[in-house]
Amino acid sequence: MRARCSTTALATIALLLSGGLSALPGQERVRLGIEVLLSDSIHLVTGKRVGLITNHSGVTPDGRSTIDLLHSARGVRLTALFAPEHGIRGEAAAGQRIDNSVDSATGVPIYSLYGDTRVPTAEMLKDVDVVVFDIQDVGSRTYTYQWTMALSAEAAAAHGRQFIVLDRPNPVRGDRVEGGVLDPQFRSFVGQYPVALRYGLTPGELLRFLVGTGQVKADVKVVPMRGWKRTMWLDETGLPWHDPSPNLRSLDAALLYTGTVFFEGTNLSEGRGTPRPFQLIGAGWLKDAGEIARELNSRRLPGVSFDSTTIKVEPGQKWGGQTIPMISVTVTDRNAVVPYRVGIEMLREVYRRHKGEFQWRTGAIDRLSGTSRLRDLVELDGIDALVPALESESREFQQKAAAYLLYPPR
Repeated sequence: MRARCSTTALATIALLLSGGLSALPGQERVRLGIEVLLSDSIHLVTGKRVGLITNHSGVTPDGRSTIDLLHSARGVRLTALFAPEHGIRGEAAAGQRIDNSVDSATGVPIYSLYGDTRVPTAEMLKDVDVVVFDIQDVGSRTYTYQWTMALSAEAAAAHGRQFIVLDRPNPVRGDRVEGGVLDPQFRSFVGQYPVALRYGLTPGELLRFLVGTGQVKADVKVVPMRGWKRTMWLDETGLPWHDPSPNLRSLDAALLYTGTVFFEGTNLSEGRGTPRPFQLIGAGWLKDAGEIARELNSRRLPGVSFDSTTIKVEPGQKWGGQTIPMISVTVTDRNAVVPYRVGIEMLREVYRRHKGEFQWRTGAIDRLSGTSRLRDLVELDGIDALVPALESESREFQQKAAAYLLYPPR
């Protein structure tokens, strides 16, 4: 069965087609890498057997799947599909194992890259000449899609295959780099290489950086977008929003994710199983959520406000089946928000008030933050000393990455 768009996505597509959703004033909408490939770069895959890494987000603005487009393209043979975390349809829960299957619409085999292996094997690539990647990223080091891309590019090269990225926007702008750089000792599938937490690159630019700096060995081509500017938010591109994974359901959630994701490394809920994942943080013992929200508001963190609520969490999640107090985070000025600061300020205040109840998931928080310093300094109430170090690391990363940009800084 082909991936189906959500009701929200279909409504957005309808708005786009009717003229109800548009790019910035005076500007045509951004053209995606898949559109550019089909219009004037199809020679890159003509006459070749193509393996495609994609999911439900690999669609054109009018809802056509990259799977269907390549399968029907003249002179192109789509011979393999590869599924990342959440599966080819983007419906599996975070961390859920993905099994091999077959795409019922095309008969093409679907190989899992989130099961027994995280990279294409020689057997998976036996009928493939070139590997193509088309997935919507969110610009955060803690996501997994971009690491599927990087690891697969290197695996493809090891087996003599070229790797092509069909570029897509960084939805939370491409000119913001924040949160510090991963310490390689905490390398994991939520941070494979030393890049900034919010890295300010498109998927194609990120892979160019990794290859250009010798961290990934691969034969890579990027089919760039047309009309994308680094200052753009996704809703300024004329492109519809598709939930890139089940628990990122809005642009605000994707923005806050690079800070509130830290709560995955604690015994508090990060909002999974509620209507607003990564915008709600809570626990059964957080009875003073209202007081914490008021304290956080008093710190006047730019671009956000805090409130408290009580919500029942769906079964299967942290605090599942229970109605718990939660802190609600609302974006008031998205251009001013520094998401990692939001996350660490919330951690500090919750830890300060609840040292007895608060628990780290030590391995998880260190992998997510890319350092043990965050955990240590939250406990010591020393995060103010951490921020300048993280900002310095981020600036250095941004300077190194500048040589690999495909879209002008201004």
